[in-house]
Amino acid sequence: MSLKKKPSPSIDQWLKEAKRDSSATQVGMFLTHNGVVRETPKAQVRQGIHDGTSVKGMTFSYDAEKVDHAIAEARELEGIFYLRVWLNEGELEVGDDIMYILIGGDIRPNVVHGLQFLVEKIKTQCVTEIETIS
Repeated sequence: MSLKKKPSPSIDQWLKEAKRDSSATQVGMFLTHNGVVRETPKAQVRQGIHDGTSVKGMTFSYDAEKVDHAIAEARELEGIFYLRVWLNEGELEVGDDIMYILIGGDIRPNVVHGLQFLVEKIKTQCVTEIETIS
């Protein structure tokens, strides 16, 4: 069964909602992450392998329980007071959104660390990305 990709959320709307959240008085900074399907293969970007291929799309899925666990871990990090995560799924095309993360915290070093922690955890432990190469 093939999953259908989801419509992307509005980061503007997310920020409006975050600023109305009960945690907002403790937040001095919000950061967002928007992962997007790119044409350049992972092997080229991460390992320098230039074989002339390009990405035409991606099959993307995730383990919701593992994502929830990663979010719970990130919430426990020092200075993190707000988190919202959206993950796409299904057959994605170049330019499609893979994920959005909005994280809010007290000071820049804590928020930057929290975003890096959560993106790394999701990308390495929670999702499956299969590039369609041509």
